[in-house]
Amino acid sequence: MKIKVIRVKDNSLVDATIVDAFKQKLALPSKADDWRFDFKKHAKQKEFKTFVLVCDETPILIEGCLIFKMKDKMEPYMSFIEIAPHNKVSERKYENIAACLIAFACRLSFIHGTGDFKGWLAFDVLEENKDDEIKLMAVYSKKYNAKRFGKTTMLLSPEDGENLINTFLK
Repeated sequence: MKIKVIRVKDNSLVDATIVDAFKQKLALPSKADDWRFDFKKHAKQKEFKTFVLVCDETPILIEGCLIFKMKDKMEPYMSFIEIAPHNKVSERKYENIAACLIAFACRLSFIHGTGDFKGWLAFDVLEENKDDEIKLMAVYSKKYNAKRFGKTTMLLSPEDGENLINTFLK
């Protein structure tokens, strides 16, 4: 899927693409690459679908990664999401990487969700430090309008998902 992200140094829109990681045959990131999650390991699970965001000007450099699955073949679930380490620091290269990947997961929730789950996107926020977990949940709430459901689960409604899709994928 063709999208646009913001290049930080000049605040300009840059062409980017979200693609199935296996169709592109890109080397998936792992903890050895300074990523927090081991996408290389997790992507091997057959129920997971792995997607990467790459900028058209650097198509072999992964800017962000997403693993999506269907829980019980009905419920759309964002299992893992992470932006590249070079996009986390104060001198980051691009903005809106996470927003685009979350919007893409919302899009998948409309495509693959069934029955009452169609358009809903669930995910868990699990951090080693409880304060970090609370801060991250606050970011998801404020930035993406996700709602807390239980202790660690968050949900994006179909309406909020549609807003994210229209804002970040169109």
